Amino acid sequence: MDISDNIRDIEETVGRLSRVQKILLGTDGSVTQLLESITGHPVTVKTLVQEIVPADAETADRVDVRVGDPVNHRVVELRDNVTNEMLIYAISETPVERLSPAFKTDLLMADIPIGKIIKQHHIEARREIISARVSEATKETRRIFSICPHEPVLSRQYQIIHNHKPLIFIEEQFPYNQFLDERRIVVNTPSRIHVSLIDMHGGLRRVDGGIGITLDEPAILLEAQQSPDIRITGCDTATKERVSGIALEVLRQIHAGAGVSITVRSLYPAHTGLGSGSQLALATARACCELYGKNLPVTELAQMAGRGGTSGIGTAAFEYGGFIIDGGHRFGSDGDKRDFRPSSASRGIHPPPVIARHDFPKDWKILLATPDLPAGASGAMEADIFRNHCPVSLSEVQALCHEVLMRMLPGIVEQDLEMFGSSINTVQSLGFKKVELGLQPPEVTGLLEVMRSAGAAGAGMSSFGPTVYAVGESGMNAIGQAAQSFMKETGGGTTLITTARNSGAVIRVA
Repeated sequence: MDISDNIRDIEETVGRLSRVQKILLGTDGSVTQLLESITGHPVTVKTLVQEIVPADAETADRVDVRVGDPVNHRVVELRDNVTNEMLIYAISETPVERLSPAFKTDLLMADIPIGKIIKQHHIEARREIISARVSEATKETRRIFSICPHEPVLSRQYQIIHNHKPLIFIEEQFPYNQFLDERRIVVNTPSRIHVSLIDMHGGLRRVDGGIGITLDEPAILLEAQQSPDIRITGCDTATKERVSGIALEVLRQIHAGAGVSITVRSLYPAHTGLGSGSQLALATARACCELYGKNLPVTELAQMAGRGGTSGIGTAAFEYGGFIIDGGHRFGSDGDKRDFRPSSASRGIHPPPVIARHDFPKDWKILLATPDLPAGASGAMEADIFRNHCPVSLSEVQALCHEVLMRMLPGIVEQDLEMFGSSINTVQSLGFKKVELGLQPPEVTGLLEVMRSAGAAGAGMSSFGPTVYAVGESGMNAIGQAAQSFMKETGGGTTLITTARNSGAVIRVA
C-alpha cells in the first residue's frame, strides 16, 4: 500500500494533518525513538495487558499462523516520562513460537519498547505498513487519552517482518488533536430535555422559568483554531451560516482582530426539542473566546450568542449539567420582559438565574424517541404561539409550581423514580406544556401513551417536540421497541437510550 494515499484519504475526512502526524503514521522506524525526538523527553512504556492467547481468525491472518496457535497479546501506553502526557496507545500480537527464549523473556517481563528489544537482540527486521485510518473515539480511547466523545482518532497497522515472516503485528493510536502545529480548542456540549416552562401567566411580576434535564447524548463536538477569516466546515449550509454569524458577532464583541476556523465534528438536528441551537451557539462562543484569551462567564456568552432570553435551561446545561430549574425573568413595565415571547425573539435579555440544581440519578435511563415529523415550532411560528396562548391560567401555574416543588424535586433528591415519573406525567397537562402538547399531532401524543403503557415511569415531550422522552430504570429496551413499532406504523422515527450528564460542556485545549 501507499501510505500517502491513506494520508490523503484521512485529510479528506478530518482535515489537514501536521507534519509530525504524517511522520508518525508513515514511519518505518522506531516510534519510541521518534517520540523522544519530538518531545525532547524520555518515553516510558507501561504494559496494561500481557497474556498468551490462542489466535483467532483475524490474528492468525495478521501474523501468518494457524487459528489456535499461541500468540502474545500485549497492550501498552507510551507516555512522556517528564510530563506524563499520554502519547501512543498500542496493541501488538506476537507468535510465541517465533521468539527466541531471551526475546520472549524481555517481551513478557519488562516494560521495554519493542523496537529496543529488537535492537538489544540484534534482530534484523523491517516494518511493513498495512494501513492508516481515522475513526471516531471509542469509550476506551476516550478514557485513555482523556478526550471527548466523537473526537477523531488516528491509527495505523503494521507488521515487523523477520526472516520473511511477520514477527509482530502492531496497531498504534493517537487522537487527531494531538501533535498539531497550532493551538486548537475542542468543545463538547451536552443536549437537554426541556420539561416545561413554569409561569407563563406573569401575575407575580415574573415570567418564564424552566425545568430541564441535561443529557450525555446526543452531543455537539466542534474544534476551533485561529484563522485570518471565518471558515466553517463539517456541517450543512444552514448550520455553516448560523455558526458563521455567531462567530462573527462574538469576535466583534471581544475585539479579536482576526477570524476563526471551526470544524463541526458531531451535531444533532435543530428544532427537535433537544436544544441544538443553544448548545451550538454557546460552543461557538466559548471556542472563539478561549482562542483569543477571553474567559467569560457562560451568561455573557449566552447574551453575545443571543440565547437564554426565555428559558435558561440550555445555558445552565452548558455550564452545570444535571437536573435544573431556573427562576425566570422580571416581568412588566420595569422588568426584563414586557410581553410573552420565546428565546428566539428575546435577544439581549440576560439568562435567568438557576434556583435549583441537583445531580440526576445515575441509575435512571432516558429514552428519546423522535418521530419523522416536521421540526418543532420555531421562529415566527413559535412567537405566534406565545402571543396567542399567553397568559395561561393562573390556577394551572399554581398547580404546576406545587407539583414541581412537592413531587418532582423530592423525587430527584430522594431518587424516587415512581414519584418523579408520575410528576413528569402530570406536568404534561398543566400550564404552557399543555398548550405545547395540544398543538401536536397524534404521532406525538400517541407515542407518550405507548411508552407509558410499555412501562415507563414517566414520559413527556421536550420543548415543542417532536422528540418525546421516557424515564425508567429497567426495561428501557422494551419501551424503545414499543416506541419503534408505533413510529413504524405512523411514518417512522428514531430512538436513543441515553443517560443524564451531571456536568456541563467540556472545553479542552489541544
